[in-house]
Amino acid sequence: MTTRLVDGLRRQLQAAQGDAVQRVETHISWVLLAGDFAYKLKKPVNLGFMDFSSLATRRQACEDELRLNRRLAPELYIAMLPLHGPVDAPTFGGSGEPLDWVVQMRRFADGSLWSERLSAGQLLPSQVDRFAERLAAFHAEAPRAEPVSPWGNAEHVAGPALRALAEIERLDPRAVEPGLARWLHHQAATLPPVWAERRAEGVVREGHGDLHLANVVMLGDEPTAFDGLEFDPGLRWIDVLNDAAFLVMDLWAHGRRDLAFRFLNAYLEHSGDHAGLPVLRFYLVYRALVRALVGRLQGAASAAPDYLALAQTIAQARDARLLATCGLPGSGKSHVTQQLLEAAAAIRIRSDVERKRLHGLPPLADSRASSIDIYTPQANAATFSRLRALAGISLLAGWPTIVDAASLKRAERERFQAVAIAAGAPFTLLVCDAPPDVLRERVRLREARRDDASEAGPEVLERLMPAREPLGAAERVHAIEVDTTRAPAASELAADWLARPAQPTAG
Repeated sequence: MTTRLVDGLRRQLQAAQGDAVQRVETHISWVLLAGDFAYKLKKPVNLGFMDFSSLATRRQACEDELRLNRRLAPELYIAMLPLHGPVDAPTFGGSGEPLDWVVQMRRFADGSLWSERLSAGQLLPSQVDRFAERLAAFHAEAPRAEPVSPWGNAEHVAGPALRALAEIERLDPRAVEPGLARWLHHQAATLPPVWAERRAEGVVREGHGDLHLANVVMLGDEPTAFDGLEFDPGLRWIDVLNDAAFLVMDLWAHGRRDLAFRFLNAYLEHSGDHAGLPVLRFYLVYRALVRALVGRLQGAASAAPDYLALAQTIAQARDARLLATCGLPGSGKSHVTQQLLEAAAAIRIRSDVERKRLHGLPPLADSRASSIDIYTPQANAATFSRLRALAGISLLAGWPTIVDAASLKRAERERFQAVAIAAGAPFTLLVCDAPPDVLRERVRLREARRDDASEAGPEVLERLMPAREPLGAAERVHAIEVDTTRAPAASELAADWLARPAQPTAG
């Protein structure tokens, strides 16, 4: 097939539509935009990493594209259609051997792509939160890799990153800093046991594979991923955190590190996959290296994001430090830490979310409706034990870490400090407070809205107010105290926290 068939179909569509039909071309396909629909044809090419050179392979690719993308965007992917008739005037349908195969899609509005919305300043935090929820749910249901498959082993994970780096060095020998190459090879040598554990835990699944900003679109109010990778199963049968990491990296590369970490933390809250934090940095660097390589091969404009510089930044960005909150219900802990995680590029672990996870409940579920008491002494002990374990994982992976919990007892705060000391990380207490009347009003409104993981209502607040143990002199050394009715800007709070001494002080 040549462009002759594409041009013939374009003329047929224009005649039927009565309007101009736009042709969009990539290195592996043509797309014709006609009215409410888009028609996608595979180019008859063999690029080594993908082979569409025969009609049979193009048919299989169309079938795979339809199946894979209907999982996330069923409203976009309509049908696979055969093209029959003369090359200069092809039509859909007919009998006999088709000229080629076409994927019919529903066309979405211009300006709907996340890449476009971000550039226009129209990508909303609520949309980022919603997509994190949808992606975590998709990953939870995606098929797991078979134990006999090669997907997820060390060569499958590390090989593409090492090859991308080698190709960048071949194209531009002075572009890569020696420290990045040393770091990547060191990670490839030390992470195989973690990858083997991830594989055994079943997190290597059939994902999307290409989750950058231009492959997420707003369909009405729903952020929707489309155009997943159909041509190479090895690029989609991956660790689910590797799948999510692409979007984290791309938001960061486009100057929105705040939204990157908002998305990452929302994804972790819904998926509970904190065990992947030790390999997250590798995945982020890998994704940045691939985009850096693609940009060089395609001659990207100088205004494009510097993905290679970002890869180097991420590899060097270890800053393990622990901040634990202390405050009554309604004191604004979660609000302040949400702003702080975005400003400081941190991982947040919420007691309200993890408490529910321990009881098999999603973040916004109402435990009372399930007749489950998640606030027993045993539940409290299990929750704080889990918070300490997850904080330790995050710290050892080199991430600034926030534990969002009431921590009203001195013993609870001391145990968090012990986690920091064990990880060789500085420890900070963020003490959130507000006048009693403000606390009561906030808790009342939150309970009425039912839009937060916390279920601590007015009765819980009144019970806890006299139970709060004040900070001791030794604790105040590590404390940042905030009246949340006039809290400082998140950037100021982050600067204060991140400037704290690099070594913990035993107290």
